[in-house]
This record gives sequence, C-alpha cells and structure tokens, in this order.
Amino acid sequence: MIPLALLVGADADVDSIRIAFEEGSLTTLKIVIGAILLGVALETRPSDFLAAAKRPGSIAIGVVAQFLVLPALTFVLTLLLDVRGSVALGMILVACCPPGNVSNILTHRARGDVALSVSMTAVGNVLAIVAMPLNVAFWGSLHPTGKELLEDISLDAVDMLLEIGTVIGIPFVVGIAIATKWPRFAERAGKVVGPVAFLALGAVIVVGVAGNWSIFVNYIGIVLVAVFLHDALALLLGYGIARATGLPERSRKAMTFEVGIRNSGLGLVLVFAFFDGLGGMALVAAWWGIWDIIAGLAVAQWWGMRAGRRTPEPVA
Repeated sequence: MIPLALLVGADADVDSIRIAFEEGSLTTLKIVIGAILLGVALETRPSDFLAAAKRPGSIAIGVVAQFLVLPALTFVLTLLLDVRGSVALGMILVACCPPGNVSNILTHRARGDVALSVSMTAVGNVLAIVAMPLNVAFWGSLHPTGKELLEDISLDAVDMLLEIGTVIGIPFVVGIAIATKWPRFAERAGKVVGPVAFLALGAVIVVGVAGNWSIFVNYIGIVLVAVFLHDALALLLGYGIARATGLPERSRKAMTFEVGIRNSGLGLVLVFAFFDGLGGMALVAAWWGIWDIIAGLAVAQWWGMRAGRRTPEPVA
C-alpha cells in the first residue's frame, strides 16, 4: 500500500518535527478547555443524569460507539492509510477525546433529540476522565510505528488521567455545583461562557498556526485526507450504529454528532503536555478542530432543511 504522505506529495518526516508552544500558551489553552467544560457543566443539570438513567439503552449505545468502536476503527484506518506514527497517534488521540457542547448545538440545528445529546455529553465527559488515557495507551501501544514514539516518550496513563481529571473534572464539578445551587445564573452564564470559550480556542489555534506557519504549510497536506476520512468515519459510525440498533430518526441525529464531534482542543492540551508538541499529532488535533465543525455544520444544516414540517418522532 502507498503511504498517504506520498499520495499527497509530502515526503518529509513529520515524526521528527515539534510544534513550538510556549508554557504560557499551554496554560492559556488549558484554561480555555476548562472554560469549555465549565460551559458544558453550567448547562447540565442533575436531571440530565437521571434522564440518562431512564434511557440506558441509548446511552449504552453511545458509550460503546465512542469509547470502544471509534478508537478500534480509527486504529484500522491508520493502518489502511499507512500514515506516519505521529499522525496515527494524533488520530487515535482525537478518537479518544470526549464530545463537547458543539454536538448539542448541532443536534438542535438538525432538529434532533437534544435531551439525548445533552445527557450523552454529560455522561461521555465523565467517563472520558478514565477511558481516554486507557484508550490512548492501549491503541497507541498496538500501533506498529506509533508504539515506538510512545516508548520514546514513556507515556504514563496515570499522569494523563490526572491531567484530564484536572482539565475536565474540576470545571465540570464546579459547573454542576453552580447549576444546582444557582440554576438561573448558570443558565445565563452558560450561554456566554461556552461560546466565548470556543472563540478563545479558535484564537489560540490561529495564533499557534501563525507562529508555526512554515511547518503548517509544509506538512498540512499529510493530514488533510486522513482527517477528512476520519471525521467522515466518526459521523457515519454514529449514524450507522444508531440506525442498526433501531433508534428513531431524531435520536440518530443526536448519536451522529455525539460520536462524530470530538473535543480535539483537549487533544491539543495533551499533545503539548505529554508529547512535546509532536508534529503529526498537533497537526491532526488542530485541523480536526476546524474541519469537524465545518463538516458537522454542513450535516446539521442539511438535516434541518430536510426536517421541514415533519411530525416529531417519539424518543427511544
């Protein structure tokens, strides 16, 4: 099989480059990701977890798709594309990231089951604290070229768990506490914190790309096709597994975005915190964050237009 790097005309070794990212910028990125998770939590209520408990089948389908099937299919895709080790690790890392509240927005825009989407986002972020480091360590150690990079880095799943717990867990707990004690304030704050945090994330990515423009231009071709196929795979997996298990159309839409939309900003934090800005990983995470929203908006807009005046289906 012809390596993807040659298909796109990039023969340089992306595994050997490191993306420059100052300590202050990394701290800013962590704060921004924490703010995004705070925004998710401010719009989450204890009733969302109760709602999830009343729909265990749908939630279980989403959990299996996100934390078991998607990483496994991603691993297979990296082998089929024959990507470089760092690109493979970047794809695996993104696949293991939890969803964000962008999935809720897209589900609403597509006229899908927003209640299911919100419940799955809440459950997914809690489970990701433990599942994400285990998944990255497991699938990365199995990859024929990625495992060598992991050995050089000496990745510690426990350290990653603590980092994810700090970035996700603390803001999530704080946000839930505020939402429980001051629900009206949380509702108003959530409408501001989430969007502002995403704009800030976009600004951090733009500044990072500008500071490494020559690397971005020279190597972006290596990840364009991989990210396109990977993102399409994630969205199709969400829809396919929902349809195969008999979920109604509105729930299929929610499942599509919960599985297909990943919080790659968290992935970027981990790339710089644990992988020393490894080139292919950083490029995958950064470009995924951009392309994922473009593709998701396109799908949501298409679904929203098709929905028209259809009679809403009952939820599963």
